[in-house]
Amino acid sequence: MYARILCSMMIAVLCLASPVGATEAAVAWTTEDAGLKWGPCPPFLPAGCQIAVLNGDPGKPNADVFFKVPAGSKLPAHWHSSAERMVLVAGEMKVTYDGQKPALLKPGSYAYGPAKAKHAGECVSATPCILFIAFESPVDAVPVE
Repeated sequence: MYARILCSMMIAVLCLASPVGATEAAVAWTTEDAGLKWGPCPPFLPAGCQIAVLNGDPGKPNADVFFKVPAGSKLPAHWHSSAERMVLVAGEMKVTYDGQKPALLKPGSYAYGPAKAKHAGECVSATPCILFIAFESPVDAVPVE
């Protein structure tokens, strides 16, 4: 009897988790893809800074972006309304959150920044730094006065 109930529950869970009827297309990007549309960063960020939307709408929750800054660029202190999940794709970047020791990110490094946490950065490599960033809330960047 219990085995039958457990089996029924497992089937129900698998059916609920099934992607049947998914209408969203899968995507895959590299930083060099010709179809990637790079746009400017907010004006307080360094010249040459660019952002490319990978998935989602930056004005809505759950957007993913590539964020590229020239070699040697310093990112002034700022914060985001959203938490951000980051993976460094290229270059080496130093990230410093208020009250914490700086972290040196190398390609493949993961970093998490809480919503509204003040932070600054610097691309310390001789090549541009490119971060993958997943935002939970609409994308913004607010300079610290």
